[in-house]
Amino acid sequence: MNAPIRNYDIAELRRLDLAHHLPAQADHKVIAELGGSRIITRAEGCTIHDGDGMALLDGMAGLWCVNVGYGRKELADVAYEQMLELPYYNTFFKTATPPTVRLAAKVAEKLGGDLQHVFFNSSGSEANDTVFRLVRHYWGLKGQPQRKIFISRWNAYHGSTVAGVSLGGMKAMHAQGDLPIPGVEHVMQPYLFGEAFGEDPEAFASRAAQAIEDRILAVGPENVAAFIGEPIQGAGGVVIPPDGYWPKVEAICRKYGILLVCDEVITGFGRLGEWFGFQHYGVKPDLVCMAKGISSGYLPISAVGVADHIVAELREKGGDFVHGYTYSGHPTCAAVALRNIEILEREGLVDRTRNDTGPYLEAKLATLSDHPLVGEVRSKGLLGAVEIVSEKGTNHRFGGKEGTAGPIVRDLCIKNGLMVRGIRDTIVCCPPLIITHAELDRLVGIIAQSLDEALPILKAM
Repeated sequence: MNAPIRNYDIAELRRLDLAHHLPAQADHKVIAELGGSRIITRAEGCTIHDGDGMALLDGMAGLWCVNVGYGRKELADVAYEQMLELPYYNTFFKTATPPTVRLAAKVAEKLGGDLQHVFFNSSGSEANDTVFRLVRHYWGLKGQPQRKIFISRWNAYHGSTVAGVSLGGMKAMHAQGDLPIPGVEHVMQPYLFGEAFGEDPEAFASRAAQAIEDRILAVGPENVAAFIGEPIQGAGGVVIPPDGYWPKVEAICRKYGILLVCDEVITGFGRLGEWFGFQHYGVKPDLVCMAKGISSGYLPISAVGVADHIVAELREKGGDFVHGYTYSGHPTCAAVALRNIEILEREGLVDRTRNDTGPYLEAKLATLSDHPLVGEVRSKGLLGAVEIVSEKGTNHRFGGKEGTAGPIVRDLCIKNGLMVRGIRDTIVCCPPLIITHAELDRLVGIIAQSLDEALPILKAM
């Protein structure tokens, strides 16, 4: 640790939390029954500590984001230095700041190809809002204002704003607020284990891609603006598409002149062993959303990479793109993000994920395959998932419905010292890119222990 350990009054913090703080994505009745949130007080490397003195291996890298790990003094130092020089300025008044410009150039370098322009925001949700606005504006400039429809997938996650939830395909989120908004169509997700158990992967890849083309034809290609998708669906349960799916999707978009948007909020900045997931799958999107790993979560910043042909239209036709945020291109956030990328480069964390820790995690997770509760394990880079089933050799769930076993196994993992996420009946992990082999051994070992402990509980249900 680079800072002294503080002696917090945890009981008072929990009281204040319950009295005044509304946590994100929470069941507030449950928080109240618990008497307040778990208070996380400090962290270093891949370990977080709570106010009750418990140390947990952070198998989720915060919220899919702390790629370089906790306790990086140089990121704190660069924020301090930038705050003294210029803590904040906006980009509304035909102005920019040095860190913002340099970060845009660095991100464009990593995106490569004709993705040479970057629009900054503060969150992944804002990045997807920006895509929504920019794509529709682009087609208006092109003289095709009827092209408004976005095609997305069921169970996709594209943020929590109104546009983000609408672009996403999570029905529980749609149920709150009368969503999705008009102009968003959803098709099947490329989730082989859940949607097409036992089907040939190549045939399923073709069928899942064909669902996109079928929907395009149903609504009229002349009305479709873009297809948006995560290279791997993170919050959907680490849904890894079968080989061949993404090239087929790209070909469909090109066939009908539709923009291809890759939501790289989770997969960007090394998670799959390439700087971006689209590079792993060998496709060329027109727009790329990014957040989380761009600053390893140290400060809130996100971005949209935009292809040259889209920017050319903006510059040729002119007129304000009346969109942006107070903190778009925030100089302190940009300075931290730039140094974060330098750390990823200097320590070779992207290559290490591809060549070392990613394959190691895959091999370790494979050891869980024989467990009686495990229906499938899957991983790509440093993203992993363990499917829990009631009957070996099937995708059947306990109680006949999803979401019965997942919370039980997740809570046991946390009790045993590992922070993971339970998405329905899938235990997912997304550790920092600095994780060691010994820590990966511990991560998988705790999942195995927790599955063992869950077995009699679930069988008794």
